[in-house]
Amino acid sequence: MHTLILKHLHLGGANLSYRKKFGLFFTVACVVTVLGGVKTAVHYFGLEFLELNRLLTSGIGGAIFIIGFLLSSILADYKEAERIPADVRNSVEAIDGDLECFASDNSEFDLATCRGILLSILDRLRSGLEHSNGHKNIPPVLEEIAKLTPIFGRLEGMGLAANFVVRLRTSQDVLRRSMLRIYQIQRVEFVPSVHVLVQTLVFAIVIMMLFLKTEGDPASAMMFGFISYMFVYALYLVRLLEQPFAQGHGSLDDVSLFLLDELRESLRKSLAEVTSAAPHSLQEI
Repeated sequence: MHTLILKHLHLGGANLSYRKKFGLFFTVACVVTVLGGVKTAVHYFGLEFLELNRLLTSGIGGAIFIIGFLLSSILADYKEAERIPADVRNSVEAIDGDLECFASDNSEFDLATCRGILLSILDRLRSGLEHSNGHKNIPPVLEEIAKLTPIFGRLEGMGLAANFVVRLRTSQDVLRRSMLRIYQIQRVEFVPSVHVLVQTLVFAIVIMMLFLKTEGDPASAMMFGFISYMFVYALYLVRLLEQPFAQGHGSLDDVSLFLLDELRESLRKSLAEVTSAAPHSLQEI
C-alpha cells in the first residue's frame, strides 16, 4: 500500500537524485532553522514587544500578493525559455538538412565546413551558459551564426533555388533571434524595483515575526516556521527562475538542454562521416 501511494505521487518521474531535487528545500530549511533559533532567543530574553493585530496580517497578505505577481511575470519568461531549445534544434536541423540535400547534387559545395559551423554554434552555446562564463556569454554564438551569411549568399550562384535560400536565411534568423532572447533573459533583471520591494517586505515581515509576542508553545513555533519558510523560499525561487539557463550551477530549475545535446552528438557523427567520405569522393572525381 505504501509503495503504491509513492508510485502515484510521481516523486521520481524526472529520474533525478533527491539531493538535487530537494537542494533548495534543504537550503531554505537551514535558513528557517537559524531564524527559529533567533526567535527562541528573543522569546527567552523577553524581547518580544509587538502585538498580533489586523495590520500585521494585512501586511502578510499584501506581501504574498506582490510576490505572486512577481512570480507570475517571471514564470512567463521561464515558459518562453523552455521553448527556445526546441526552436534552436528545429532551425539547426532545417539548415543541416537543406544543405545536405544540396551537397548530394553539387559536389563543389563544402558540407563539412557548414556542418562544423553548426556544431560550433551548439558547442559555444553550451559553454557560454556554463557557470564559469556567468551563464550569459552569448556573443561568441552570434559570431558563429554570422559565419553562415556569406555561405548562404553564394548558394544561389551555385545553383540552389532562390526559395531554398530564403528558407535557409529564415532559419538563420530564427536561430539568431533565439540566441538574442537567451542573452536578454540571462542579463536583464525583471523590474529591479519590484525585487527591492519584495526583499524589503520579506525582511520586514520576518523581523516583525521575530518580535511578535507568542506563548512559546509548539503551535506558535510551527506557525512561525511555516510563514518564514514560505517567504524565504519565494526569495530563493525568484533568484533561480530569473536565470533559467544557469547550466552547471547545480540547480534543478534550469532549462534542460538535452535536445541540443542529442543534436550535438548527431552532428559530430555526421561530420565524421562527411570528413571520412571526402577523400574517397575526391579520388572518384
